[in-house]
Amino acid sequence: MTERTLVQAVNRGLFEAMQADPDVVLLGEDIGVNGGVFRATEGLAQQFGTDRVVDTPLSETGIVGTAIGMALYGLKPVAEIQFLDFIYPAFDQIVSELAKFRYRSGGQYPCHVVIRTPYGGGIKGGLYHSQSSEAYFAHTPGLKVIVPSTPADAKGLLLTAIQDEDPVLFLEPKRIYRSVTGEVPDGDHRVPFGVARLVREGTDASVFAYGAMIPPTVDAAETLAGEGISVEVIDLRSLVPLDEAAVVASVEKTGRAVVVHEAPRTCGFGAEISALLAERAFYSLKAPIARVTGFDTPFPYALENVYLPDAARIAHAIRSTVRSG
Repeated sequence: MTERTLVQAVNRGLFEAMQADPDVVLLGEDIGVNGGVFRATEGLAQQFGTDRVVDTPLSETGIVGTAIGMALYGLKPVAEIQFLDFIYPAFDQIVSELAKFRYRSGGQYPCHVVIRTPYGGGIKGGLYHSQSSEAYFAHTPGLKVIVPSTPADAKGLLLTAIQDEDPVLFLEPKRIYRSVTGEVPDGDHRVPFGVARLVREGTDASVFAYGAMIPPTVDAAETLAGEGISVEVIDLRSLVPLDEAAVVASVEKTGRAVVVHEAPRTCGFGAEISALLAERAFYSLKAPIARVTGFDTPFPYALENVYLPDAARIAHAIRSTVRSG
């Protein structure tokens, strides 16, 4: 076990994957000599050479299209998009081509592609460097959507993604790249998809979150514990596939549900969790499901801390839910 930040865990996962499998290659803007804008690939070009850590032109369409071609010839490319906000030029390549190759070929072309990209706010990036658009991709059959919140999960989920036969969108919460540290298992540590993480047990309300929203959710739960409210915190970490059984079981136990994400409210992933609970845990609910989210506006610069859910806003929603039921 080694103490690492989240971004260091990503770097270590990439290193170990490349060391173990010569078919794993990296490509993206400035990921080589510069080690990426957040230094997630620092040192890898020096270790494995520029044939396997490829600096690309500034073309997201080109990056993803090249990764698809590499995968169809048997390689396992890990493509980096500098910010999730920049992924849209490659949207058609991802949802119309990458997500469909395995299906349209009857399983003959599994298309091992991982697209790594930092997402979300918290670094004063303004409206073009702070978006959380995971719902666009969770809506696309054929894609898996993964969001780690701890260093151990960042490495473990990334190693699983690289070996998965389906394409994976791997969203890294840049807000906590360096502010969250933890013990990371050495060696071939893998975390399975579709298995939520129980962060904190509780009996009065279940709170579902992922990525950078886990730390403020835990802070809210700790505050409410002092008020006699017992909060269960579930880290979804895998949006597609989703651990539906864990979500339903938690609400069957507590009777109340709150969903937290920093994406806009309308059609955000919290709506999917709410629908799931309405379908499968309706008679267990003692109060309406609450959502704590970003707002239906472009991401602001000056009011970033107002837009992003914080511990106080999360605690207020949980408190209101518990008192209303």
